[in-house]
Amino acid sequence: MSDPTTLEWVSAALQGDQDAFGDIVYAYQDAVYNLCYRMLGERGEAEDAAQEAFLRAYLNLNRYDPSRSFKTWVLSIASNYCIDRLRRRRLQWMSLDDEPVMDRLSLHSDDPEPEGATLDRERSAAIQALLSELSPDYRAVVILRYWYDYSYAEIADILDTTESAVKSRLFRARQALADQLGSDAAARLGNPLMEGL
Repeated sequence: MSDPTTLEWVSAALQGDQDAFGDIVYAYQDAVYNLCYRMLGERGEAEDAAQEAFLRAYLNLNRYDPSRSFKTWVLSIASNYCIDRLRRRRLQWMSLDDEPVMDRLSLHSDDPEPEGATLDRERSAAIQALLSELSPDYRAVVILRYWYDYSYAEIADILDTTESAVKSRLFRARQALADQLGSDAAARLGNPLMEGL
């Protein structure tokens, strides 16, 4: 179930209060964007997908069940949209040029050292490349489990499937990732999604 504030925003938005829906977008935009980015692998496309997910949520707000978590509901809209988009894709592109560039210099910073930042970007790019090799259904399960730490029941709810299907997809996805990587490379990546391979 959603928190009382979100339920108030939903109620106000249903009455035509656009500012209330703006509050909803502000509260959930990071989670929706991050899911779309992990699913699609490209920042601009993820931004478009996140906007489309919120548009669809707005247009179907009257169908939202208040006994269900709003975050789960909006993430299910986003993941289904991304899966459809991936299925329509013929070629997949991942641009390393989309990585953030340091736009300022400072003498003291909490930012990681250049070498550490480069290693983090390389690790992130490698993981994103691996994810892009998975089918959309497998990719969605991996992202929801390892980036959002959702339970099997929550993932089943988001993807409108059963818990056993989620477990099966996750098992097959991990096998596919292990086949692509080999266990030595998985250990080097040091990502929790690779644990146990």
